Amino acid sequence: MIIAYIRCSTQKQQTSHQRHEIQEYANKNGLVIDRWVEETISSRKSLKKRKLGALLEELQENDVLIATEISRLGRSLLEVMGILETCLSKDCQVITIKENYHLGNDIQSQVLAFAFGLSAQIERNLISQRTKSSLDNCRAAGVRLGRPMGAEAKKLKLAKNAKTIENLLAKGVKKTQIARILGVQRMTLNRFLKRTGLA
Repeated sequence: MIIAYIRCSTQKQQTSHQRHEIQEYANKNGLVIDRWVEETISSRKSLKKRKLGALLEELQENDVLIATEISRLGRSLLEVMGILETCLSKDCQVITIKENYHLGNDIQSQVLAFAFGLSAQIERNLISQRTKSSLDNCRAAGVRLGRPMGAEAKKLKLAKNAKTIENLLAKGVKKTQIARILGVQRMTLNRFLKRTGLA
């Protein structure tokens, strides 16, 4: 099955341009699109909240996933790498038109996967450095790290550090790491983000 995936970040953006681009590519290469998956959602949302997450679970061997560009799949290299690994582990092909990536069971794909993996490792290291730097900044600003006592103390702690949390999210630091920095459970952080609209 050949599946075309289209994503726009906002309602203002149009999916029709991506659809046209994919259809043109399919016509030129003698492909027939069996299924179109479209969504208007920020790539900051987790895969579970996106149609792409469900699509990845449904993929079968020999399926082909086509997108106009790799950034349509995810917002960070780490996320994109995870998506590609999922597809390749199921023996599915991934095609992105603008970059002309053709990922499947061949040597070119293995080389590209290695390059992506190396880049992802570099990004992991950079995130780790940013997290450590943010942690040092929190300490320097007098933020008391570690687990506060009681639910009210947790709420107060998160409210006081709303700006820090927002900055860390903007830098691409994972919620698990932010929760660790602030000494709270991931669930506590998620509830706070949902309540304040930062999620």
